[in-house]
Amino acid sequence: MLTFTQLTNSSSISGTSLQGYIECDYETLCRVFGKETSDGDGYKVDVEWELEFSDGVVATIYNWKNGKNYCDEDGLEIDEITEWNVGGHSKQAFANVSKALMGKMGSLA
Repeated sequence: MLTFTQLTNSSSISGTSLQGYIECDYETLCRVFGKETSDGDGYKVDVEWELEFSDGVVATIYNWKNGKNYCDEDGLEIDEITEWNVGGHSKQAFANVSKALMGKMGSLA
């Protein structure tokens, strides 16, 4: 069974890049992955989860240029965001996030 932990050392996510997109609300992401690990970069990202899976794959989940940080008053509130980017060092990051999300969402229903 694939498990994950939240990262506390952001150096592990250095060099990650976009691997895919997920559609999900903020509340579900919090239920599945816990409270976000970062308040973003203060510019293009408002919130981010930094994860490491039991297979060693590192992944990030974050909004990009659609929140208040980037768009000011025209930006979405965090709880209104439904499109999220998944970053990682490989496509396996996206696969792991998708698998964890689908597995947990099924058990939350």
